[in-house]
Amino acid sequence: MPMLSEKEQQILGKIRQCSSSQLAEIEDFIDFLHQRSQDRALVTAAAQGAEAAFAQVWDNLEDAAYDDL
Repeated sequence: MPMLSEKEQQILGKIRQCSSSQLAEIEDFIDFLHQRSQDRALVTAAAQGAEAAFAQVWDNLEDAAYDDL
């Protein structure tokens, strides 16, 4: 097992002091953070994928005035 950073050791020390119901909440929160990260990555990937499809619509002379806003 790799060496834990000081911050990781502090967090583990705090976790060890928690009750089992608190541990369940901590686990739920960690799962939430992971899911939020995945959701954000998916939204970013979708936006990047759509960018090429919309480039022709976005880049036109009629709407060029809005580019400066």
